[in-house]
Amino acid sequence: MADYTRTDSASAVVLVGGKSSRMGSPKALLPFDGEPLIVHTVRTLGQLFGDIVVVAAPSQELPLLPVTLVRDQVAYQGPVGGIYYGLRAAQTEICFVTSCDAPFLSLSLIAYLVSQIADFEVVVPSWQERLQPLLAVYRRRVLPLLQTQLERGELRPVFLYQKVRTREVSAEEIRRFDPEGLSFRNMNSPEDYQSALALWDRRSLTCTVELFGVARLKAKTDHVSLTLPVGASLSDALVALARAVPDLVGPVLTADCRALMAGYACNLNGTEFTTDLHTAIRSGDMLLILSSDAGG
Repeated sequence: MADYTRTDSASAVVLVGGKSSRMGSPKALLPFDGEPLIVHTVRTLGQLFGDIVVVAAPSQELPLLPVTLVRDQVAYQGPVGGIYYGLRAAQTEICFVTSCDAPFLSLSLIAYLVSQIADFEVVVPSWQERLQPLLAVYRRRVLPLLQTQLERGELRPVFLYQKVRTREVSAEEIRRFDPEGLSFRNMNSPEDYQSALALWDRRSLTCTVELFGVARLKAKTDHVSLTLPVGASLSDALVALARAVPDLVGPVLTADCRALMAGYACNLNGTEFTTDLHTAIRSGDMLLILSSDAGG
C-alpha cells in the first residue's frame, strides 16, 4: 500500500541544469526505463504533485514535458541557483526540490518530508552523515535569502540552513520509508548509470492487462504489458495503464487514473475478482478488465 496521496498544496522542483561533465552526456536525456531520465523523474513526481517546475540551463534541450519550464538566468550557479529559480516559479508556498538524476525516489519518503514543514522553513534529510539539499523541502519565503546568497557567491545550500528554522530528518526516520536510502542514489558517471539500470531491472516487475469489450475497442488492442516498481498495487497498475493507453481515461478509468469506472471489474489471473485497489501486483500477474455484466 502506497503511503502517500496526491497533493495540490506543494510543488516539486527538478534541477536539470548541471554540466554532466563526469557523465560525458546530458544526464536528463539518458534512456531510463524506456524513456529519457527527466521524463521518468517527472512522471514519478506527477503521482504526488500537481505542480512541477523544471529548472534547466539557458540553452539546454529537453523533451516536451507537462511542467513549468524555467531557465537559469545565469548558468551553473550550483544548487542554490536552481533552487532559487525553481521556488520563484512554483505555484505553492511549499516546494520539494530534487535533481533529475535520482531515479529511485520514494514517494512515501517525499510525502513524509513535506509533512514535516509545518513549523520550519526547510526540511532536509541527513543520509550517510551528510545533509541532502537536493532531496529537501523549502518554503518560498526563503527566496530573499537565496537571492542574497547568489549575489555573494555563496552557492552551497548549507549557508541557508544556518539562517532559518531547519528540520533535519534522521537516517532512522528515513529508513521507515526508504530502508536502503535509494532515493539518495544519483548518477554522476557512466558507471553509476549502468549500475542504476541494473538495479532498476532487479526492482521492477512486469504484468499484463487483458482488455475486453469497450475497453478493448478504446485501446485498439487486447493486451497491454506494464512495467511497475516492486511493491506496486492495483491502483499503481491502473495509473500505468492510463499512461500506456490514455484513451481509457473517462470511459474505463476514473479521471485520477487510480480506479475503474462504475460498470467495470478487474479479475486477477482469471481466478478472483477484486475491488481492493491496494491489492499487491506480482511479476507475471494477468489483470483482466471487463464490464461488470460480462464478469458475471
